[in-house]
Amino acid sequence: MARIAVENTLGDVKNALQNSGHEVMHLDENSVQNCDCCVISGLDQNVMGIAVPETQASVINAQGMTAEEVVNQVNQRINQ
Repeated sequence: MARIAVENTLGDVKNALQNSGHEVMHLDENSVQNCDCCVISGLDQNVMGIAVPETQASVINAQGMTAEEVVNQVNQRINQ
């Protein structure tokens, strides 16, 4: 089970990740430092300064993706 930080506007993605067995947390300054992967909406590409690498975690831009597609991307990135 991975720890995934998800932007607040992505409720469907949050639910899909939880249903897949991941620990999901709100995306903020603290969670960015303690997560395996971050999911952003893409509406603000520089959310929380993530565009400037503040984390070693993968950042997934969910814009234009279904919740299932985001879950697949998360699983691919954490299993690399």
